[in-house]
Parts: sequence; C-alpha cells; structure tokens
Amino acid sequence: MPLFLGVIADDFTGATDIASILAREGMKVVMTIGIPRPGFDIGDAEAVVVALKSRTIPADQAVSQSLAALAWLSERGAGQIFFKYCSTFDSTAAGNIGPVADALAEALGAEIAVVCPAFPQNGRTVFNGHLFVGRQLLQDSPMKDHPLTPMRRSDLVALMAEQSAHPVGLVPHEVVSAGEAAIAGAFAAALSEGKRFVVVDAIHDAHLRVLGKAVRSHRLLTGGSALAMGLPQNFGISRKAEKSNGTSPAAKVKTAILSGSCSQATRQQLLRAKALWPSLRINLDAVADGQSVVEEALAWARSQSESVPVVIYGSADPAEVEANQQRYGRERAGAMMEQALAAIASGLVADGTARLLVAGGETSGAVISALKIKGLTIGAEIAPGVPWTTTLAANPLQVALKSGNFGGPDFFERALEIAG
Repeated sequence: MPLFLGVIADDFTGATDIASILAREGMKVVMTIGIPRPGFDIGDAEAVVVALKSRTIPADQAVSQSLAALAWLSERGAGQIFFKYCSTFDSTAAGNIGPVADALAEALGAEIAVVCPAFPQNGRTVFNGHLFVGRQLLQDSPMKDHPLTPMRRSDLVALMAEQSAHPVGLVPHEVVSAGEAAIAGAFAAALSEGKRFVVVDAIHDAHLRVLGKAVRSHRLLTGGSALAMGLPQNFGISRKAEKSNGTSPAAKVKTAILSGSCSQATRQQLLRAKALWPSLRINLDAVADGQSVVEEALAWARSQSESVPVVIYGSADPAEVEANQQRYGRERAGAMMEQALAAIASGLVADGTARLLVAGGETSGAVISALKIKGLTIGAEIAPGVPWTTTLAANPLQVALKSGNFGGPDFFERALEIAG
C-alpha cells in the first residue's frame, strides 16, 4: 500500500486535527508522537501524521526536527509532504513557520508551495491575503493576547515574507473562485515572478476543495488542517460513512479534564465545566514556590467520585497571564504550568484515569510527552478539528487534544457525550 501523504505537524493538537480530517475524508491514517523508533509499523496507512512539539522552540531546532521527520516519511515513500501549522498562523517574527517551510522546500526541491491556514468551519478565513478569526482580523482577535505567540498583524503575505528567505505572492479569492485551472495559472505566474510561496485566499470549504485539486502535483503544502479535506480525492479516495469510535455507551470510564489554555474559547468552556463537575485551579505562584502542587492535586482528585469527571486547570485571563509573564518570564511561566499539568496527568493515569481531555497545544504536548505516548488511532470527531483518539498501547488510553481556540462553549459536555 503506497504512503500517499506525509504530514509534519508543529504541535500535538494540530496533528490530531489534521489526522481527524484525513480520516473523515476516507484515508487510512496513523499518527505518531515524534519520529518513531526503528521498527514502528505504519501498516496499510495511506497518510502518516508525525506530531512534533516544534511551534515555539528555537527556529534551528524546529528546522532540525522537521527535516528529520521529512527524512523518516520519505524513507517510507511519502509522495507529498504537508507542513501543518495553526489556523491562526501562530508564530513570531523569527519563526517558526517560515524557517521550517524554507528548509522543507529546499530539501524537497519544491519550486512553489501554498500558504493557507484557513479553516472556515472554525471561523478562520483568508481574504485578500488577510487572516480573519470570525469577523475580526487576526490582529484584533483574542490571539493578540496569546501568551507565547501574540499575533499583532493579519497580512499573511507580510507575515510569511518576514519569516521566509523567499518572496511571497498572493492568489486572491476571485482566482480561487474561478476554479482549478485559474489557480494553476496563478501558481505559474507567481513562479515566473520568482515567488516560492503563495498565500491563497479561502473563504469557505469549496475554496479549499478546489485548491486541493490544484495542488495535486505540488511536492510541499503548508497550511492549516482544513486544506487537507481536498487532498484524498487526488489519490482516488472518497469519504466514507461515519463510524462509531467503538466506546460502549454504558462504559463508566474514569475521566479528567486538564487545561492550560488561556484562550477566550477555553475559558468559556471551563466556566460551564466548573458548574457541572468538581474543579481545581493550579496556582502558578505555588508552582514557582516549589509547593506540593502535583501531590495535592492528585490527592484532591482521589477524593472525588469516579463517576464524574474532574477538572484541573491553570487557565487565566489575559491580565493575569501578562502579570505572570512579567514576574517569571514568558517561557518560564508557560513551561512551569505545562510541567505541573503533565505531572498531574501522569499521576492521574497511574491512579486509573482512562480518559483525558486536554485543552491547549503546549499543554497537550507536555502531557503526551510525559505519558510517553508513541502513537494514536483516530476516533469520533467531537468538533471540527478535534477527534477522540486512542493510544497504541497494551493498556489503551482515550485522549482528546484540543487547540485552545477550538470548540463551542459546550465542548467538554459534547466530548463526553460522544465518548459514551
């Protein structure tokens, strides 16, 4: 069975996001956590998603890890490579999107590659090269206050050009709406002008599906997960009927919700969750002071009924996040909370928790790393871009990894209803 598509994702929630879309569109998908060790069996997978935690690490490290993932995928015959990043283009002026895309394009000999983070079902659209979150420009959205990658501009052409060593062009929505041939013509024109990357407008799913057709011959794609919806058809694969994730509705599974995300969407979801289930907030000052935060959280969780989920969170509003960053430094503040929640996750699983919902990309990465999870199968979709997954292990763990901005206010309730 040929490996049609290899995906390199810059965080774990994004990896489950694109894996979910590819599976929904009919592909056989395997997701790995990091670059697998020798002997890892991809079976009859048609797409393999390699999940890295490279979004906010130094750019040279992100490049090195991404090239190693490319080498591993290429050894397995991946015909096309997709560099997946966030639908809000999470990055800084130093990277990591541009440097990684440059390195992958060079390694693949890709003359041109698209830049399209659009995800219309989640309110991310690209219009005249500008990224919108709902009705707001990216720079006016809550992403302007992201603790690690505050997004203060919306012009994707300018953002990509700032990070990449190559010129960047634009394929506007009028061209995309004109169809596959028009898009291909725009690619040819951009290439003749010396452009190596082209931002492509996408306002709705139909734009992404026709773009998927237009890039069938491209060695490298870059963008958000929704771009993947138009790819399986290029390999003669069609969408299949929805399947159950296999969880018995009658099963009583010990469940925990962990959140480190400070996004507006997650904070709203937590308000509902805290009204429904026992909750405990992790205090960053206590973590910094070396108090027994992890042990106390686990003792608290053990004191709760196993018939209801427990909610453990470090999420805070923008003002508190800023104060914490000023006190401890941006990177240290985030890392301390991630490490505390990851240690709590390990303890919860050791105590018999068999289902975890994790909110926040960096938090998800820390939790998955702490649990030493090597691979996941993709299950039922909770919300666009967020599936349930099951670990490839002797004692499987059911996991949902949620990007901070994804899902409606009732996300956690819906997740548990779908899980059974």
